Amino acid sequence: MTISKVRVLMAAYLAVFTLVSAVVFVGCTTAETEVVEVIKEVVVEKEVVKEVEVPGATVIKEVVKEVEVPGATVIKEVVKEVEVPVTQVEVVDLDPGKLVIYSGRKESLIGNIVTQFEEVTGIEVEVKWGKTFPMATMIIEEGANSPADVYIAQDPGGLGFLSNAGRLHTLDSDITDRVVDWAKPDDNSWIGLSGRSRVLVHTDGMTDLPVTLKDLTDPKWKGKLGWAPTNSSFQTMITGMRQMWGEAETRQWLEDMLLNEPIIYPKNTPQVAAAAAEEISIGLVNHYYLHRFMAEEGTTFNARNLYMSNGGPGSLIMVAGAGIVDTATNVDNAEKFLKFMTSNVAQQYFAGQIYEYPVVPAENGVKTHYLIPDLTTLNTPDLSMSDLADLEGTAAIFKELGMLD
Repeated sequence: MTISKVRVLMAAYLAVFTLVSAVVFVGCTTAETEVVEVIKEVVVEKEVVKEVEVPGATVIKEVVKEVEVPGATVIKEVVKEVEVPVTQVEVVDLDPGKLVIYSGRKESLIGNIVTQFEEVTGIEVEVKWGKTFPMATMIIEEGANSPADVYIAQDPGGLGFLSNAGRLHTLDSDITDRVVDWAKPDDNSWIGLSGRSRVLVHTDGMTDLPVTLKDLTDPKWKGKLGWAPTNSSFQTMITGMRQMWGEAETRQWLEDMLLNEPIIYPKNTPQVAAAAAEEISIGLVNHYYLHRFMAEEGTTFNARNLYMSNGGPGSLIMVAGAGIVDTATNVDNAEKFLKFMTSNVAQQYFAGQIYEYPVVPAENGVKTHYLIPDLTTLNTPDLSMSDLADLEGTAAIFKELGMLD
């Protein structure tokens, strides 16, 4: 006996999306065949294709094709449809879109983790690199036409400047709750991404070291100090100093420092190199620059950090942070970016590769690099992120004293 062929054709599309796709499971059916022998004059070869209605999926219809088969044993087919559940994956979001970032942090520090976000999500990321305050000023000047979705700052000052101007979104709690209290402002307009401590970097082997920033005004340090007045982290430290010491005492300290003729540098990195080369004895910098040198040159690198223990502005812990610009057109992707940057993956990058402090709770398991002291061992001043926002006031003092070009 010859059994005619029944061909059941089904089609499904399967796609995999890595982070932001929604996956929906739907049921569909296929068919099985039950054969009953009946004597007839002809043999019919029947092609059966079952139509299945699945929203968003391919629809296939039933087609019956009869062909006489001469000289064959006679049979009749009866096709019995049997419902068989099949799992199908339907992809909802195939275009992850784009994201525009204005960054006041250098590409050498955060470029790799931004690229990792782009690779993981498929979101097209465009970054404009610059300095913290000029990037913030650019967003203000561009107004409602600014293409920026996310603003990243080296310190709280630039973020506070934009927040005070009403140019940052208020962030949802599912973003802000990921970050510890000391690394975010009360108004939830931005969050910290990593923490940095102010230190004095000095030539290795020095024993007669200052205890407070006021000690640096001693004439014995004349021509032996370095600073970077245009650096936003230095400006943020002075902003904290104004909060702690008051305007008059801060201005006096700056004037006394100028009498010691500090060597002016454009940023932190060359101060560390100058201390190691003994071109200066002490520079005013953030802690992590030294460890980047030591990672390349080893522990014989001729400079060390002094973490000041008196709880003054020289012991300030600052955060690099980010917020969503109020005119952002890619808000969903901006929120995904902030969540990624506060994920364990990104936080471990900041701690392990950049030697910065994580800003997520300790129970998350992100470890501070073994080369830097635990944050709980530092005597830091009691200043909020809002206390560090007035960079404009600090810049005005610098201009009056001739510290800025």
